[in-house]
Amino acid sequence: MSFFAHWQKLNWDALSLTLYSKTAADVEAALTKKSLSDDDFMALVSPAAEAYLEPLATRSQELTRQRFGNTLSLFIPLYLSNLCANECSYCGFSMSNRLRRKTLSMAEIEQECAAIKAKGYDSVLVVTGEHERKVGRQYFAQALPIIKSYFSYVMFEVQPLSQKEYLQLSSLGLNAVMVYQETYNTAAYCRHHLRGKKADIEWRLNTPDRLGAAGIDKIGLGSLIGLADWRVDSVFTAMHLSYLQRRYWRSRYSLSFPRLRPCAGTQVDTHVISDRQLVQLICAYRLRFHDVEMSLSTREQARLRDGLFNLGVTAVSAESKTQPGGYANATAELEQFRIDDSRSTSEVAAAIRAQGLQPVWRDWLSQW
Repeated sequence: MSFFAHWQKLNWDALSLTLYSKTAADVEAALTKKSLSDDDFMALVSPAAEAYLEPLATRSQELTRQRFGNTLSLFIPLYLSNLCANECSYCGFSMSNRLRRKTLSMAEIEQECAAIKAKGYDSVLVVTGEHERKVGRQYFAQALPIIKSYFSYVMFEVQPLSQKEYLQLSSLGLNAVMVYQETYNTAAYCRHHLRGKKADIEWRLNTPDRLGAAGIDKIGLGSLIGLADWRVDSVFTAMHLSYLQRRYWRSRYSLSFPRLRPCAGTQVDTHVISDRQLVQLICAYRLRFHDVEMSLSTREQARLRDGLFNLGVTAVSAESKTQPGGYANATAELEQFRIDDSRSTSEVAAAIRAQGLQPVWRDWLSQW
């Protein structure tokens, strides 16, 4: 049974009611446990847990250092195209937005890779809009060997593909795939995904199953914070991850927690999460999933990122450009969204060292 079949049996409103009924006693009980259930996780992301941020952060920091040592991995996004055949209310690449569209040629991809490599990176996250006809399997099969010649660890954040396509790209050097559900709330998902294949919630929700069946080394999950109630969405994300870990135990997993950011042509009424609540969420995830990697992007402000380096995250991006060709020839008009931490790679690395951590540029497990 796929996770989609399991998800259909879950009731958003019932889980929300359970979560919001959690008490201080529930939080205190969860904080004492070595292994957390879904119910314990609900307590830690509930409003009742906001008063326990200090012990939550302390425990999260201890677990992160025990499992990952005094290190923090660095990666950088590589945008190949802003073409998109979807209509999404919150994205600058949405098909109806009036912006110049750009898809990098193979020569331009090589230029971008060289510019990124000069900054010291060995792990890269390849990002595109979702356009199967012009930026699909054949394009990726051409681009991947070029990218792989520069970087030992290559991650994708592109449109969901079939299991067969993932197997082919894996044979060409693809290591990891990040596929964010955006929201697990049916009504909110339909409201924000208006046209295109992304409107098919079943196809998207079953993507991690196809990745696990294809034996992809690392699978990334996450919900876009702001589309629906972040507390309930995080519970669904945790359930999804637990299911995948049990069924596809050979793969590694990562979590992300992106907040909606301003971008051209969009205006979305968001379900706001405060900085303190974001810290609460990250720490709760760490207590629930001791060994899972957690990444933090440049969507967040520098000061907040510096504070989170020691509290649960294990990988961060730096000096990110969210438009195709942004490293060799930046063009703000093409960007997917605006970042909030614009520091250089060297500045972010220095901030990591200031926290007593060692910046790591390579995913060593990919070398085994």
